Amino acid sequence: MTTARKFLYLCLGSVFSLASAFVSARAEDVSYVLVTPSRIGVNKFLGLGKTGIEKAAEAQGVKARIFEGTDLSTRRQNVQAAIDMKAPIVAVMGFEFGDIVADLAPENPETKFIIVDTCIPEAPENVYCAVFREQEAAYLAGAEAALTSASKTVGVIGALDIPFLHRYTDSYALGAKAARADINVLPTSWIGGDNPFQDPVRAQTQAALQLSNGADRIYAVAAGSNGGVFKAVAEKEGAMAIGLDVNQCGDAPGAILDSTLKRVDIVLPATIDGILKGSAKPVVSFGLAEGGLQLLATTDDVAASGCAIASKPEVIAQIKDMQAKIVSGEIAIPDPMAQ
Repeated sequence: MTTARKFLYLCLGSVFSLASAFVSARAEDVSYVLVTPSRIGVNKFLGLGKTGIEKAAEAQGVKARIFEGTDLSTRRQNVQAAIDMKAPIVAVMGFEFGDIVADLAPENPETKFIIVDTCIPEAPENVYCAVFREQEAAYLAGAEAALTSASKTVGVIGALDIPFLHRYTDSYALGAKAARADINVLPTSWIGGDNPFQDPVRAQTQAALQLSNGADRIYAVAAGSNGGVFKAVAEKEGAMAIGLDVNQCGDAPGAILDSTLKRVDIVLPATIDGILKGSAKPVVSFGLAEGGLQLLATTDDVAASGCAIASKPEVIAQIKDMQAKIVSGEIAIPDPMAQ
């Protein structure tokens, strides 16, 4: 081999080595980003989103980054920051991001956006919605409340009177009446006000009113306001609440019957996997059948959950039978948002 040819091979080898190193470095810099509407802190629901994005990133050998918002301005800035850093996957949690994603997604077709827990009308092709059939778990919660009620009266407290939350409140009432013909379901109490999802004082007042009207089981559908409901039932002998989205039984030991769960830690990795494989649909709905929704009583974790329902195996058996019928289609629960 001539000296010139050796020199050429050495140069080409160096170029290929540098190119390879550059590609590897770029791959290591890739991040999947989760943007939350507020600080995660002790918010277990947002914590599940963090777990989900970390699972998905680990599976693909990339980084996971979490941008926590505080208000409309920071939420938008965080989504834009994720776009600017060329994140291929940007996941957001909650209806607070609807307008933000609707504005930014069309301008950034190379970014795949996932909206967890809601969707937007006429979503662009690079937007995927991971939503839940909340009415299924709420129906089970209503049945469980009715089956364990000593006063034969149950209630439900929602944050705000909007169609989405009727998936919980209306379905809870249906489940209660299906499980027990003689049950009395009080009209839904709505917290309202300036900050319905973060107002435990107003929630406690509403819960106290329902307790005074005979309810001994209350489904708390008010996110950060749920603590007020828990405080009210803890002060009333025999009364219990049902928590929302995560296991809230430890928030008021002995006063929480159960919790309905939204398994964002399962849903988010599954949605990302579908996007990467090219099989993801624009809107994917998760319910009891997919494991995206659960009533804690029906899971293997109930014994260690701290939930009062763990001591009632006969009720759990009835709820599991009802769940199987929902999954099979034998029990059809109407979607209040589709009516």
